[in-house]
Amino acid sequence: MSESRQVWGDGLATISADGTILDTWFPAPRTGRIPQGRDPQIVGEGVDRLAVADPRRAVTVDDVTIEIDLDAAPASTPDAYLRLHALSHLLVRPNEVNLDGIFTHLPIVAWTNAGPMHPDDFTRLRPLLLRDGIQVQGLDKFPRLLDYVTPVGVRIADASRVRLGAYLSPGTTVMHEGFVNFNAGTLGVSMVEGRISQGVVVGDGSDIGGGASIMGTLSGGGEHRVSIGARALLGANAGVGISIGDDSVVEAGLYVTAGTKVVLPDRSRRADGTLQSVKAAELSGVPGILFRRNSLTGAVEAVPRTGAGVTLNEVLHA
Repeated sequence: MSESRQVWGDGLATISADGTILDTWFPAPRTGRIPQGRDPQIVGEGVDRLAVADPRRAVTVDDVTIEIDLDAAPASTPDAYLRLHALSHLLVRPNEVNLDGIFTHLPIVAWTNAGPMHPDDFTRLRPLLLRDGIQVQGLDKFPRLLDYVTPVGVRIADASRVRLGAYLSPGTTVMHEGFVNFNAGTLGVSMVEGRISQGVVVGDGSDIGGGASIMGTLSGGGEHRVSIGARALLGANAGVGISIGDDSVVEAGLYVTAGTKVVLPDRSRRADGTLQSVKAAELSGVPGILFRRNSLTGAVEAVPRTGAGVTLNEVLHA
């Protein structure tokens, strides 16, 4: 087993009164095996003082040190959280870690401004919590990225729009309406104003326009992993269910799924005079294409593009 396929870390696990492990925070996960003979040490100024009970939330916080095999399926809540941390610390790229069954190890948590709580405990303690200014910010299996990791050189306008487990490369900007799921993200400098679903990666220099959507695999049950190439543009309110190649553009408002019939106006016509067409899946990942809708016929067209793709504003992504 290769050493590069292990990740380990010292963390803090939050445990509810009924024994449910609600989360585990790993401030500084590492690749490889746990060094022999080392003393467990929570890295970070003052972090060790957090390993205490919080009666307001009916939780305790305990030290934990674990090592995981990235090729094996998650086996516990701390294991699942270490995988999400490995992604968000850029130790492993999306789709390069086994996440099979991860939902079974992530309990539904009441995420409050004072930390995670069991939902039943929040309901029971609501009057006391409200008195102390503790409010629920979400009820979900996944927490916000910024509650655990501060990605270097990244801008995130709305913390609630990026989940722990997102992979954000330096230079990425996620605007207010942008969304990045776990096991998804950017491989370079990118502008994100639309939705990056689970399993999707976006190449360097690409722009996901406002309201644009990239289909993932969680809801549809498909196997194809959609990717967006380098210097590509998804126009505002566009969407794709196929991979988009380098230097390609999808026109604003156009949704291209695998089964979309796409006309190829640059090719010779058929014997009956009609233009050739293919399913969009046949163009998946092909570079240098402009997907557009013909304003006269309504047909979706794919025409070759020449030169480089979009150019992002360097000042915004410095």
